[in-house]
Amino acid sequence: MMPIPRACYAEVRAALLEKREIALIDVREEDTHAGGHPLFAAHLSLSRLELEVYARIPRRDAPVVTFDDDGATEGRAERAARKLRALGYVDARVFEGGVQGWQAAGGELFQDVNAPSKAFGELVDATLHPPSLSAEEVKALLDTGADVRVVDVRRFDEYQTMSIPGAINVPGAELALRVPELAPDPRTRVIVNCAGRTRSIIGAQSLINAGLPNPVAALRNGTIGWTLAGFGKDLEHGQTRRHGEATEAVRARLAARARAVAESAGVGWVTLADVTAWRKQEGRTTYCIDVRDPAEYEAGHLPGFRSVPGGQLVQETDMTAVVRGARVVLADTDGVRAAMTASWLAQMAWEVYVLASPDARAWTETGPWQTPLPPHPDVPLVSPETLAGWLQSNDRPVVIDMTAYANYRRGHVPGAWYALRADLAVGALERLPAAKRYVLTCLSATLARYACPEVAARLKDRAEVAVLAGGTQSWEAAGLPLEQEERRVSEPRDRYRRPYEGTDSSAEAMRAYLEWEFGLVWQLERDGTHHFRVLRMADFPGGDL
Repeated sequence: MMPIPRACYAEVRAALLEKREIALIDVREEDTHAGGHPLFAAHLSLSRLELEVYARIPRRDAPVVTFDDDGATEGRAERAARKLRALGYVDARVFEGGVQGWQAAGGELFQDVNAPSKAFGELVDATLHPPSLSAEEVKALLDTGADVRVVDVRRFDEYQTMSIPGAINVPGAELALRVPELAPDPRTRVIVNCAGRTRSIIGAQSLINAGLPNPVAALRNGTIGWTLAGFGKDLEHGQTRRHGEATEAVRARLAARARAVAESAGVGWVTLADVTAWRKQEGRTTYCIDVRDPAEYEAGHLPGFRSVPGGQLVQETDMTAVVRGARVVLADTDGVRAAMTASWLAQMAWEVYVLASPDARAWTETGPWQTPLPPHPDVPLVSPETLAGWLQSNDRPVVIDMTAYANYRRGHVPGAWYALRADLAVGALERLPAAKRYVLTCLSATLARYACPEVAARLKDRAEVAVLAGGTQSWEAAGLPLEQEERRVSEPRDRYRRPYEGTDSSAEAMRAYLEWEFGLVWQLERDGTHHFRVLRMADFPGGDL
């Protein structure tokens, strides 16, 4: 077996400083990743590599460096690099010494998830000081019936979990386009909120940059601040209030303003012909992203453009554009959302362009984004009905469920064992009961099919290995029972629980999260690889909407 090349701290840092393309991927599970990682090390776990890598690193000859804890031979990083090379990534290397080596060499480690975007948001706050109001101040305005409009910039599903009383859902990229219709009186105060800080800071500043004449403020610390102030019982749940449509007159006015803002940030405009040529270019990665609402995208979109609403793209850039130094092209149908989103990405040091007025006849594809996947290996499949019969026999098989832990908890095939796919190669398989037959499953069977040859190779001739056709979804669709009793050979590390999610986080966890965010600006300064630049109002064109 040929050794996998190593990458050292000096090489990786030089690539970041020189803005050369490089994809740093942390292949540990998300909960471990959140404990500490280099700023631009995007999370892409070994367990789910095939499900995400083609979309997140589209160019097979891009430089890719894998991270784990210590970079040991045959550790997760090396296993991931070997898998990447098998998938066609010819320049996949392992970071020497892993995360421990990065820190030992003087590199800064960032906690939590989406660290680049959150650190940038804190830099915007520290540089521009967009107006903010405390939870107590906002509640007083609402209680006295003041002329205010609260807009919640999170995804609709997040908004439905919990929201400030009376808030209307306007996801981040929609703000400049929708708020003029929601608050037509320039005396109406607009209050922007999210769960924590980043999206409310960026959202409030977006409205200011767009020239909204209304007084604008962020709800300081979002729903976390609201809860810590003792108002958690007032939060609403399951709300469906959403923004309406913008008139053509408003769209035209806003498009001109948004373009001026984006150009001030260094954004360029390109044609579909340019994009077509860039996609064929060797040695250069181009991400093509449609920033509109997913429902609009599904109704009609450009071939090859991925759906990522603009607000989430700014909030979670590392979830989409893993190759730092790559080129990004954004598209919409109104000239507002793509331009405003691009203005932020440019300040985050991305080379970013907006697609200029594509012909409506080019929006030929419909339906949701289809994630590109490697070919599935040819593996034995078993139907739900056959598996149900086996489970009643004397030679009862062992069922291994490698779905997300949240899915497993909601319900699984009776008797199924939860396992992280990456753990199966490092002892988890040996901790399972011995059997003559093993059946792998996940929610849809996709991940189980990729894992099947690995499990079969480890078991060799000791047992048969098959995959539940259609996964646990097909089992449930066949009317077969699910159970919630847990059997685990892996600790559930696949997802980090954000302190701003749900309604049951402790006050201590929320305060710790806010303290972490406050310290990000100093971490950016110590790290020194980000190239972020925050434009001041003097850099943007003047005038109201």
